[in-house]
Amino acid sequence: MEKKLYQIKPGTPYPSGSKLSHGGINFSIFSRHTTRVELLLFDSSDSAEPFQVIELQREINRTFFSWHVYILDLPVGTWYAWRMDGPNNVRETGLHFDKDKLLLDPWARAVSHKNWDRAAACRAGDNSTTAMRCVVVDDSYDWQGDTPLRVSSEKSIIYELHVGGFTKHPSSKVTHPGTFSGLIEKIPYLQELGITHVELLPVMAFDEQDVPHSTAALGLKNYWGYSTHSFFSPHPGYCVTPEQGTHIQEFRDLVKALHKAKIAIIMDVVFNHTSESGVDGPIINFRGIGDNIFYHHDKYDKSIFRDYTGCGNTINANHPLVTRFIISCLEYWVKEMHVDGFRFDLASALSRGEDGEVLPDPPVLWGIELSKRLAKTKLIAEAWDAAGLYQVGSFPGYRWAEWNGIYRDIVRRFVRGDKGVIKDLATRLCGSSDLYEHQGRLPISSINFVTCHDGFTLSDLFSYNQKHNLANGEDNRDGCNNSNSFNCGVEGATNEISILRLRRKLAKNVFAILLLSQGVPMLLAGDEILNSQQGNNNSYCQDNAISWIDWRKTQQNADILCFVRNMIALRKRHASIMRRRFLTGKLVEGRDIADITWHGIQVNKPLWDDAEARLLAFTLAGYDAEEADLHIVMNMSDQVIAVELPLITGKIWYLAVDTALASPHDNIAPEHQQCVTKPHYTVAAQSVVVLENKDAGVMTLK
Repeated sequence: MEKKLYQIKPGTPYPSGSKLSHGGINFSIFSRHTTRVELLLFDSSDSAEPFQVIELQREINRTFFSWHVYILDLPVGTWYAWRMDGPNNVRETGLHFDKDKLLLDPWARAVSHKNWDRAAACRAGDNSTTAMRCVVVDDSYDWQGDTPLRVSSEKSIIYELHVGGFTKHPSSKVTHPGTFSGLIEKIPYLQELGITHVELLPVMAFDEQDVPHSTAALGLKNYWGYSTHSFFSPHPGYCVTPEQGTHIQEFRDLVKALHKAKIAIIMDVVFNHTSESGVDGPIINFRGIGDNIFYHHDKYDKSIFRDYTGCGNTINANHPLVTRFIISCLEYWVKEMHVDGFRFDLASALSRGEDGEVLPDPPVLWGIELSKRLAKTKLIAEAWDAAGLYQVGSFPGYRWAEWNGIYRDIVRRFVRGDKGVIKDLATRLCGSSDLYEHQGRLPISSINFVTCHDGFTLSDLFSYNQKHNLANGEDNRDGCNNSNSFNCGVEGATNEISILRLRRKLAKNVFAILLLSQGVPMLLAGDEILNSQQGNNNSYCQDNAISWIDWRKTQQNADILCFVRNMIALRKRHASIMRRRFLTGKLVEGRDIADITWHGIQVNKPLWDDAEARLLAFTLAGYDAEEADLHIVMNMSDQVIAVELPLITGKIWYLAVDTALASPHDNIAPEHQQCVTKPHYTVAAQSVVVLENKDAGVMTLK
């Protein structure tokens, strides 16, 4: 039986995308130079043929550069795609219209990649049976009073995780592994850990087939998701029933569940490039709609893409249309999806003007910063790109926080035992004032991290001196070559007890230093249970046990998990570690102690001028009269050192943390701490010690 054809009206240019309105659907798409536009309607995401093809008329369905049509009585759940024709003189104009290619709606709220064949979209010819499709969705949802969370940055503790890999391992024992739903089941674990924010690796729809040919030949795919094609759609691979168009509901369910648990959500977003790659890449949406607007092209040969991202293309983010697209997309995720913040991958690429040169005041970045809708969201920049632009400490704007790669490198070098870094370490511990204070920025401008998705896990950082990426299919050429790692004497796995103990202690040292630093700490999911990637420091294509979280390790490494939970709890009970303003070294009002005082082996004698020094000690005054002071000693030398303790009138020191001790004595809650009665504390080699004080009148001996 032949399906009935729906009647149409001219429609309206706003809003872009597909929108349910008065019993019908309005479709609108921007394309300045197209000469022919068709809208194809499908019964399902994998229908071989459209049931109706609507050719839009320039005189009726075009307003300025928007093409639009309204379809009466068309139901929600209808799948669709666009097809466009126009100039294809790429070298002269950068235009790449192809009448044979089906195009995704850039504003689509949900897409399917069920039939997707990337290779077919790269070569000439009709790809209508192997293209991705969009679906018309109903935006209605019962939020039950939910609103985005407003957690102060200085109180934030970020936990970076991959939605798929967090629950794909069989040991996760969730109902729907690798999905938004699976992550919901693990929220109690996140609550017990104590983090305040999850930072999700890309969850906008991305192309899993976007990997090098040699990698694809091994059956591998794009796992991390830094290959976005549909910026308004949740990734269908993380949905339980994507072919039913439930993307928005499933993502909103996750957000609402996290918010009920008082956990905010930050999205890792990729506005620096798309999955359409370079000159030989596929036509998915932007290339077939407005290639010369959306991407950077060579000035003289527009068939050449300028590549500042290492991914074949770079989004022309400061073109007015593209700027508006990016900002409206971010505002959508905040307004309609209740997201609490964004981390921008290779954000420095967004500071490049249409000629590729770096702008002092990029419109897109200032537009994001000054957006009223985004005013209370977290904005985090990976402040570099793949073409040598490095803006840590100088990223445009004032509200942006930055992934502090300088912090990462110094902490790694210090913990592995490098000499001569304690001056720089002290600056990093205090929020990197050298990078931010002179600009009127704050310690919260620094996102402190030692590990992230990109590079070694914490366990591997102290198990491997070299990367081991052969499994990626690129002959070990990919991934960072200078990780500042330390294998503790053996490359990889070992049964040698002394090495295993040292590795665990160094991991605890990193957690202690990270959670004692001013600024915003970020932890990599799985580090708290010593998850390993077997030395692979670029697992972008490893959707398997190499990258997945092995939940059996919550028992195998319960001591490390307990230590991390207790360190997070220690941070939360000390406002002195979570200052919004920079430390001054001046006396606290009404007390004979400064907000911070530096020491070495002896009180008030830091080893700034000792090129061999690997020990740093300091005292942090309580933020107010109710808060205990902290005395912190970081000894990364290979010597046991008796360190002098400062005398504070009316106070007695209690041992809170000693990474050299076994669990549960390595991190002790205040009610179980023992007082230190001697004027010195003996600090083991390669360990961190933290003391808290109490009034002498409440001294207890245990």
